[in-house]
Amino acid sequence: MSERTGKSVIMPDMVVEGDMTSKGQITVSGRVQGNVSAHSVVISQSGGIFGSLRAQDAEVHGAVQGDVYIRELIRIGETGSVTGKVEYGKIAMAQGGTLSATLRNVPPHLAGDLNLSVDRGGSVQITTADLTAFDPDDDAKDLTFTVTTPTSGFVALVADRSTSISQFTQADLENGRVIFVHDGGSTQAAGFDTIVADAKGATSGQTQHVSVSVRA
Repeated sequence: MSERTGKSVIMPDMVVEGDMTSKGQITVSGRVQGNVSAHSVVISQSGGIFGSLRAQDAEVHGAVQGDVYIRELIRIGETGSVTGKVEYGKIAMAQGGTLSATLRNVPPHLAGDLNLSVDRGGSVQITTADLTAFDPDDDAKDLTFTVTTPTSGFVALVADRSTSISQFTQADLENGRVIFVHDGGSTQAAGFDTIVADAKGATSGQTQHVSVSVRA
């Protein structure tokens, strides 16, 4: 089935065999045998998805069986049933709802343009536009960046500009406490690699390189 925007509804007497994709909301009151992907999905009491489900948010009052990936919040109502492998940001379940699944917390996501500029021998603040992390179920103070292989400079905190650090938090970034200090050398480029982890130890995957261009 082709990708749609807005709201799509599978009526109670409908059976869909195949994939459904939408940039908006899909409401399932009938039966879907296939893969469903949307911004948000609502499965009513008469509805069921048997295959896979991917969404930012999902509300389950019917049945879901298969692989489930919910970036933000999955709500399981009192008549809802979820069976399979579930990755989620947050989960809420009403009394009466059933969950029989292998659960895995959604890891943090690293973002930003990963580029900044610094005067030779100077320092520059690393902002959340340059580097940031998203995680639906961890506070900023619990998202920890690790710095590796810095070149032509180092990462430091504003409170102690002369001391390199190997870790800082999302809260440090949001409060303007993190800087990159250039070593004054003649190279035109500098930078460092980084990865972010949440409080449970889940990471953003492979290290990402932050490039620093040097102004004369």
